[in-house]
Amino acid sequence: MTGIYELIQSPLFGRQKKKLKKNQVKFLDDAIHKIMDAPELGEQKIGDLMGVRVFKFRMGKDQILLAYEILEKTLYLYTFGVHENFYRDLKKYRSR
Repeated sequence: MTGIYELIQSPLFGRQKKKLKKNQVKFLDDAIHKIMDAPELGEQKIGDLMGVRVFKFRMGKDQILLAYEILEKTLYLYTFGVHENFYRDLKKYRSR
């Protein structure tokens, strides 16, 4: 790992993860490990989502987007989901 010592998931992320099946959780955990190994993998966002990165990965046949932010040595996981309404919901969640 490259200096990430803490992993924090948002309450929204936790609720979404609970709804997944075991094989889907494995895909999500693999994606999180890839991000922890190379935090710059995700695409840097601009505008309202400044500072947030989005990593795209496959979960079966679906492409999933995973939003995260790195603050000092902490990886903060915001949310994940399919592309439809993803950015709109992420903006709404961050504006709270």
